[in-house]
Amino acid sequence: MKIILLIFSGALAGVFGGMGMGGGTFLIPLLIIGFSVDAHVAAVVNLLSFIPTAIVSLIIHAKNRLIEKKGILYMVIPALVTAVGAYFLAKGIKSSVMSKIFGVFLLILSIISFISLVRKRDKKKTR
Repeated sequence: MKIILLIFSGALAGVFGGMGMGGGTFLIPLLIIGFSVDAHVAAVVNLLSFIPTAIVSLIIHAKNRLIEKKGILYMVIPALVTAVGAYFLAKGIKSSVMSKIFGVFLLILSIISFISLVRKRDKKKTR
């Protein structure tokens, strides 16, 4: 039964990732809370599941000519550098602290998304 739930969870993470919301925002909390996986392990599982989905998404977006190539290195290079730095930072943080940090991040992200949604709704009402 656990394998079926893991497969279902992976599929849902794929749906969220394919919609552009990031499967990790769903997958990491689910692994930590629902399956009692260590936060460091959940992060690694998320990264491993992200690689193939990112490749497929990149191919599809490239075929649909949705990739803006101008200035891409200005985003990719800092992202790679900070990812390496974040790895070394996370390596020294306890799993329980990492879980709390990620929880706060999700809470802030939810608040920002909610405020954005309310503003869009209000703009539509004033038209």
